[in-house]
Amino acid sequence: MLPTTSSRTGSDSPDIYLDSNATTQVLELALLAAQQAMQANFGNPSSTHSTGLRARALLDSAHKVAQQVLGAGQGRVMFTSGATEAIQTAILSALSSAVDATTPDSASTAGKFLLYGATEHKAVPEALKHWNKVLGLQCEIHAIPVDQHGMHDLAFLASHAANTLLVCTMAVNNETGVISDLAGIRAAIAGSGALWLVDSVQALGKRPLDLATSGIDYAPFSGHKLYAPKGIGMLYVRQGAPFTPLLVGGGQETGQRGGTENLPGIAALGAVLTALHQQDPVFQSHAVQAAMRQRLAESLQQAFPGVVFNAAFDNAVATTLNFSVPGLSSKEMLDLFDASGIRVSSGSACNSNKVVRSFVLDAMGLENWRVTSAIRMSFGPATRPDEIEQACERILRAGSALRNACLLFGGDSARHEAQTPAKGLIRLMHETACSWIYCDQKEQVCVIIDPLPELMERIARWVACRDLQVVAIIATDAHHVACRHALQEKLRERMACQQTDNLGWPNQDVSVLQLQDGTPVAALALGASYLMKLPLPDASEAFYLLGHSDGQRCLAADVRFAFIGDTLPEQHSHLARWLSPHTLLLSAHDQWQQFASTIERESQLAAPVVPGNDDLNLPCSQLQAFLQAHPKATLIDVREGYEHGMGLAGLDLGHEVRAFNAPLSRLPEFIADWLQNPEQELLFVCRSGARSGLAASCLRRLGHQQAWHLVGGLALQ
Repeated sequence: MLPTTSSRTGSDSPDIYLDSNATTQVLELALLAAQQAMQANFGNPSSTHSTGLRARALLDSAHKVAQQVLGAGQGRVMFTSGATEAIQTAILSALSSAVDATTPDSASTAGKFLLYGATEHKAVPEALKHWNKVLGLQCEIHAIPVDQHGMHDLAFLASHAANTLLVCTMAVNNETGVISDLAGIRAAIAGSGALWLVDSVQALGKRPLDLATSGIDYAPFSGHKLYAPKGIGMLYVRQGAPFTPLLVGGGQETGQRGGTENLPGIAALGAVLTALHQQDPVFQSHAVQAAMRQRLAESLQQAFPGVVFNAAFDNAVATTLNFSVPGLSSKEMLDLFDASGIRVSSGSACNSNKVVRSFVLDAMGLENWRVTSAIRMSFGPATRPDEIEQACERILRAGSALRNACLLFGGDSARHEAQTPAKGLIRLMHETACSWIYCDQKEQVCVIIDPLPELMERIARWVACRDLQVVAIIATDAHHVACRHALQEKLRERMACQQTDNLGWPNQDVSVLQLQDGTPVAALALGASYLMKLPLPDASEAFYLLGHSDGQRCLAADVRFAFIGDTLPEQHSHLARWLSPHTLLLSAHDQWQQFASTIERESQLAAPVVPGNDDLNLPCSQLQAFLQAHPKATLIDVREGYEHGMGLAGLDLGHEVRAFNAPLSRLPEFIADWLQNPEQELLFVCRSGARSGLAASCLRRLGHQQAWHLVGGLALQ
C-alpha cells in the first residue's frame, strides 16, 4: 500500500476553457444588455404604452443587426429558443410544403428522399425522422456520404437531387471544424427543386455570411455558441421559401413564432451581434485565430509524439482542432486534460454524459484507433492569445506526466525511462476485457496474464520503459493464446523463458510448492511472491494463485489473488479450501466494473448486492460535516497516477487531511489490504464521482462498510 501522507489540497489555478464548440461564457457586454432588458427595459414588446414601445425598439434593433450580420437581405430572421427549435421550424416548413403540394391527383411523396450529411448534428436526422412520421410523408431518409476529409459526396447528392424534397448540410462541422463546400452543394442540387437547410451554428462569428445570395433556404443559429446566453437562437428563411410556424399564439415575431419574446436573451444576442458587426476588438481577427491554433498544434505535437489531426487545417475553421494520440483512449485524454485544468471534449456536447465513439469520424472512415482516441479542442473568437499560451504550458506538463507513466508511444518517448515505479498488481482494460500485470519492484520482474491485442503495444511499452524482465506471459484459457504469442515475440529479449506450454507456463525455472492440504503445484518466483498454476480438467484452461510461501515450500494462508479467467461462479467453489476469506477472485472480464470478488461473496449472490448502499454517497455540501464526524478518514484519489500528480485541483478541505493515490488500475491491490482492515474509514474522490462511486461500491459489496465517495467529485468543488 502507498504510504499515507498529510497534505493540504486545493488549487488556485483557473480553468482554461477550450470547449467553445459546446458552449461559451456570456460576454460582459451581453450580460449587461440582458440585465438592462430585465431591470430597466422590461416591457412587453407587444404593449402599446411607452414601456412596451421601448421594448419594441430594442427588439427591432436586434432584428436589424441580425439581418446585417447574416446578410439576410429580404429574407426572414426570427429569434427562437435556440438552434434545435430553429431546425424543427425549418424542417416542418419544408415538409409541410410537400404535404400541401400532395393531392389525390398528384404524385405521392412516398419514395421521395430527405437527405442529410452523414456528419450532421444529431438534431437534424432526428427531426427529419420525427416530422416525416408525424406528417405521414413516407419519405426515404438517407445520409449523404462524406470522404476522409469530411467533405460531402457531391456525385451522390447530384444523383439523388431530382427526387429529393429537402437537403440538410452543415456550414461548419461542430466536431472537426471542417468547412463544407457550400458552392459545390448548391451546384449539385441546382434545378432539382429541393429545399436546402444549412446548419450554420458553428459558422457564426467564424465565417463570412451572405445568406441572401447563397441559395440557402433555411439557416439555424445558436446564441450560446457565440457568447450569448443559452435559450436564444435565430432562424433565417430565404425570401419565398416555404414557411410554417412551429409555435402559434399571439402573433409575435410578425406571426412567425408565437409566445412573448425572450427579450433579455434577444438583447444579449443583439449586443454580441453588434460587437461582431462593428468589429469590436473583443473578437480576434482570423489571422490571430489561425496563429493561436498553430500554437496549440505545436504544443500538442511536442507533448504527444505521434499525435494525428483528424481534419486538415486548410479546410477547417481556425478555432477547432480534432486530434488523436496513439495508444490512449478519449476518456484517458479527457481525464488527463481535466486534471491539468484544461476543459476539452471528445465530440458533441450532447454526448457528454459519457464518452462514446465519434460517429462523425466513423462517417469519415478513419481508423478505429483515431475514432476511439479523438479529442476536440475548440476556442472562440474572443479567446485571448495569453489564454492559449497558458494552455500550451499545461499541455506540455500533461505530456510529461504521460511519459513518466510510460503511456506515450513513438518519438523521444520511446527512450524515456519511467519515473513511476513498477509495483504490485496492475489492471489494464479494453472495453470490458481485462489484462493483468504483476510486478516485483525489488527484483524488477513481472508476469503478464491474459494480454489483449488492443493493449499489446501499451503493455510492451510499459514493460520496456521500466526495464523489466518478463518471467512469463500466461493465459487462463485458449482465447488469449494468440495475443500471448505475439506479445512474447515482441518482448523476446526480455523473456526469462522461451519454452512454455500451450497457455504460456514456463517449462523451466519452475518450483513445486504445496498448498495447505498438501496438493503439489507448479510455482514461479516473483520476488517475495509466488504465482501458482492450478490445472483444470480441460487442458486449455487454468487458474493461477498469487501468494507467499511460508519458507517451508508450502503456500501461506494469505493467498492474495486468484486469476480465474472467464469461469462461471459455480466453478469457483472447489477453490475455497485453498483460499482465505479475503482472497480476491480476478476475472478476465468485468462488464459491471466490480473489479474483484471473493468466495464468500460468490456464495451470497442471492443477497442484496450492496447492503446499506444508500449511505455511501456523500454530497459535496456535507463534506466538511463528514470530515468533522470522521476525523480518522483517509482521502483516496482513485484517478490514475498521472492525473493525481497534477494535484487535487478544486478540492479545498480547509485543513490537513490524510490522502493518497489508489488508481482504479491498481484498485484490487489496495482492496486486498482494506478488506483485512474493515474499520478503516475511506473517502474516495475522482474528477466526476463516477470512478470513486465504483470504488466505494466495490468495497461495500465485499463487506467493507466504512467506504464512501464524494458525489460529483472534484468538478463540483
